[in-house]
Amino acid sequence: MNKYYKYLSWAGTAALVMLTVFLVAATKQIKNTATTSNTISFSGEGKVFAVPDIAAVSFSILTEAPTSKAAQDSNSTKSKKVVDFLKSQKIDDKDIKTSGYNIYPQYSYPRPLLRQGSEGQAVPMPLGVEGQSAPSSYPEYYDSNPKITGYQVNQSFEVKIRDLQKVSSVLDGLVSAGANQVNNLGFRIDDEEKLKDEARVKAIEDAKTKAASLQKQLKIRLGKIVNYSEGGYYPPMYFKAEAMDSSGGVGGGPLPAIPTGENEITVNITITYQIK
Repeated sequence: MNKYYKYLSWAGTAALVMLTVFLVAATKQIKNTATTSNTISFSGEGKVFAVPDIAAVSFSILTEAPTSKAAQDSNSTKSKKVVDFLKSQKIDDKDIKTSGYNIYPQYSYPRPLLRQGSEGQAVPMPLGVEGQSAPSSYPEYYDSNPKITGYQVNQSFEVKIRDLQKVSSVLDGLVSAGANQVNNLGFRIDDEEKLKDEARVKAIEDAKTKAASLQKQLKIRLGKIVNYSEGGYYPPMYFKAEAMDSSGGVGGGPLPAIPTGENEITVNITITYQIK
């Protein structure tokens, strides 16, 4: 009998412990659910305007030759001349970067043979109906497989110009030095993180102002912050540059003055509060 009571006592104690653990877990779950469900979010936006202090130029050197080696050798000569010119403009090595290097075979596609018309004029040979060969009275085609006639090397560069007074002269000099194509010109801010921090402070103040106002209007009490998210758009100003020829002109005329304008840095944030 004593053993039976001891068993019941042990079973009751175990059940009580399990019930206690269950209640603690359920209470914690309810508390967590209340924390995450009874929330309210506020968005904020901060903007900072600044004059760019760096120009970023992307350009390419295109070279064609009968063989791959000849195209690469010729491109290397042109590239060295371009880099030497940039260094002569007091542009540091760290601001000159090769962004791409590609070798492309160039193909030729044979044309069909011609036959003589009734008056001695050349007439293209017809292809015939789909699924059928051309009439036997016409000459046969040449081999239609394309032939490699040479190679093209395309080397792309990205350059930072820190002296904005030199932008136009550098662009002009790049063409004279051997650059075939100037793709983009953009104006940036060197220390952009500092401006992002300023914009973030404004965005947080904007969200907090909205929270304080709505707290009074809805007569609610805000608790701790349970979530924070941030996004932003920091657009550099870009100009699309036309292809330039080796004579050093753009569209046959002199390079225009290039205004830098202002860059806008925007930070958007969202703060989520617990409602007490």
